Parts: sequence; structure tokens; C-alpha cells
Amino acid sequence: MAILLRPDELHGLVDMKSAIDAVGEAYRGATEFPVINAPRRRVHSPAGVRISNFPGGVHALGVIGAGSRAELVQQTEDHQSYGFREHPVHVLNDSNTGRLLAIVLGEVTEKTLGPSSLMAFRTAATSGVGFRHLAPKDARSAGLFGSGGQAAYQLLALLTERPSIREVRVYSRDAQNRRSFADQYAKMFGVEIIPVDTPRAVVDPVDVVVCATNTNKVLFDGDWLHAGQHVTGIIGGNIQLVQGGFLRESRREIDDRTAERSDVIVTNLRESVASEKQGDLWTPVERGLIALDDIAELGELAAGTRPGRTGPEQLTYHKNNNGTGAADLAVTMLAYRQARALGRGMEIEV
Repeated sequence: MAILLRPDELHGLVDMKSAIDAVGEAYRGATEFPVINAPRRRVHSPAGVRISNFPGGVHALGVIGAGSRAELVQQTEDHQSYGFREHPVHVLNDSNTGRLLAIVLGEVTEKTLGPSSLMAFRTAATSGVGFRHLAPKDARSAGLFGSGGQAAYQLLALLTERPSIREVRVYSRDAQNRRSFADQYAKMFGVEIIPVDTPRAVVDPVDVVVCATNTNKVLFDGDWLHAGQHVTGIIGGNIQLVQGGFLRESRREIDDRTAERSDVIVTNLRESVASEKQGDLWTPVERGLIALDDIAELGELAAGTRPGRTGPEQLTYHKNNNGTGAADLAVTMLAYRQARALGRGMEIEV
């Protein structure tokens, strides 16, 4: 019998390592059988309400279905914010029989971090798959743009895959926020976190650069990067924001120069780069600085059909460009299994 899981029943069920493993499996499976996954699809109301839909599945976990999220999106020239964010809804079906397994209302949270910004867990677990294949194996330092919940989740994913990291530099628009972030998460994660006053102080001396903000503007100059670094960005952007009159140009966080200089570029789905004309990669493609076919997909790395980092001097770049149903359902399926084992949820007759 199917169950209904509500927001307060989704906490404390899944750890970051398990989520990264499951999301990696989701992308691997979608590479081997592409029709089980699809790009997200978004629609916008004139008032700025956005619905994001995520169809997909992970057959290795026995799940297929869809997720849906609603939010009131507010734009300025510099950043994106949210006037309201509704609980997401995921529908889980058995990928062998089609039977309904669960309706899940709410966000799955990581065991140690708890509630945070919407989609932070799945987004960070996806970055974690990129860290696994691209970040320097002996990374000792990281630079972090952002000081909110998304930044905390991204940092946990990085430390899960690269526990050798001992120093983190953090920069965000609000000096007090970055000081508070450093105080809170240095103790929680057992690393030194240094709040810094300029973007360059984040990028120059570190092994891994992670962007975890709501910016609409480029965060740093790609010429500041050096050989051997890894860069992760999480803003995908979509052309509908421009077409709907919400923005004059596509959202950016990473400049063309970063893409031009990178030895390895990886994205979640190449199809979304083109269909949504996502600025960070689409613009350098349009300008002839890189070719779309030169961009690897995360699932190709997970499946071993394309290499990730192959040398210590490579500059690598993962554009975590959008969520997919496969990744969403991977994390939600882990939560469903644990919830059932713990007797959580209300049985529903269909």
C-alpha cells in the first residue's frame, strides 16, 4: 500500500554520503538509458510564480515518477530572491510495476544539517558527484561564495568527498552573514573557515572554488584561476526569465573566461544548456569560445564513458546547471525507504 509522507516525517533519514552515491547512480542510469530522465520544465505566471517540474527515475533504486515545486520568484539586476516557497511534492512509482509507492510532501533534509534552502540537499549531492570525479584528490583548501543554507550544504558535500580540506575561505555580500557562517560551521565541520572581504581572496589561494549564491551577476574573473583548481557553479538560469520580462539578460555567476580556460567542463545535462540558453555555458558556446560537444555530462563521468580529472594541472569546471527528476527521486527514494523502515507515513488507499 502507498504511503503519504509529510514534511515533519522527512528529517533525519538520509546522510550526504548516501545521497551523493544515489545521485551518482541516478545520472549513471540516465546515461545508459536516457529516456528515464528529462530536463526540468518551468512555467511562470505574470506575478512571478514559478512551477518547476522534474520527471525522471532511477531504475537501480526501483523508482520512477516526478517532482513539482512552486515559488514566488523576485528578481533584481544583481540577485534572485523568493517571496514564498511552497513545499515540493514528489510522486514515487515502482519502476517495474508502475504502482504508486508514495506521495511525499516536503523537502528531504540531510541528517546533520536539517532544514535549509529549497533544493539544497539534492543540489549539493549533485555537486558531490562532480567533486568525486573532478576535485583534486589531495585538496587542502576551498573558497566558498555564499553564506546561506545552500552554501552549508555545498560545503558538507565537498568535505564528504574531500575530507583532506582543512581551510575554507567564505565571501558573501553581507559581512555579518559570512562571519556568522564561519563561526557556526567551523565548529560543526571541524575545519578552519575564514571570512574574507573580496572575491579575489576566495579564489586565488584555494584548490576548489564553490559558488552557492542567488546572484544574477558574475562572481569572479576567470583569469584569477590557476592550474589544478576545480570550480563548481549551481545557477542554471533559464531563458524564460528574459522572455517573460523578469530580466534583461540570462542569469550568470561564472564568466566566459572560466569556460574558455577550463581543460574539463562538465554539466548535468547538455540539453538544458541549449534549451534554456543558460548563460554561463551557452554564451561562450555562442561566441565560439567552447563547443557544446566538448562539454561532458555528469552521467558520463559516473558511467565511466568520459573521463573526469586525469591530471593534477588540469583546471576543471562543473556547471551544476539544473536539477533533474532522476536526482530528485534518488534522494526522495532513500528517504522513503528509511521512513518505511521506521514506520513513518500514513497509508493511503488508491
